[in-house]
Amino acid sequence: MKRIFAIITIFILLQSCGSKKYANPHVVITTKVGDIELELYPKQAPKTVAAFLSYIKEGLYDDASFYRVLNANNQASDVPKARLIQGGIWQTNPDKLATLKGIPHENTQHTGIKHLNGTISLAREAPGTANSEFFICVGDQPGYDSGGANNPDKQGYAAFGRVVNGMDIVIKIYNMNENSQSFDPPIPIYGIKEL
Repeated sequence: MKRIFAIITIFILLQSCGSKKYANPHVVITTKVGDIELELYPKQAPKTVAAFLSYIKEGLYDDASFYRVLNANNQASDVPKARLIQGGIWQTNPDKLATLKGIPHENTQHTGIKHLNGTISLAREAPGTANSEFFICVGDQPGYDSGGANNPDKQGYAAFGRVVNGMDIVIKIYNMNENSQSFDPPIPIYGIKEL
């Protein structure tokens, strides 16, 4: 009986060693303020997630920052209000940013990932120009979905994951000092790594 129990225990341990911790990739953004854990959705947004993970593996975010914030008080009165924090390498490594290719646009109509509280999405100019710069929604932001009012081309932004731990850190960052939509000073991102 003890032998059967030992064999079953070994079998269970071997099975658990080979299994993944999560069904979807999880990453952690390490900041001066604390950690933010995100779950990414590669089935819905495969190109966006693949690019983001490749940037992480390359170490692109090892010297990055949260540099922008949109809140109710720092936007023009004639535009739909948004609440978010934006980060990446725009301030810390603009030369590298200039060399990155655009990622094919995966809009919310295609992916089904809406800009809800804690959603991570790519910042962009025109569709297909997004690369390393990203934002995290504070509250629901339907204006960033396909057809939404926050982008004149109505293509929305490429949402690709959601905060699963550390939304309190996002809020702390969101409430930090800012001047004309820029954090003053920017909040350092020490790195992003996959769990």
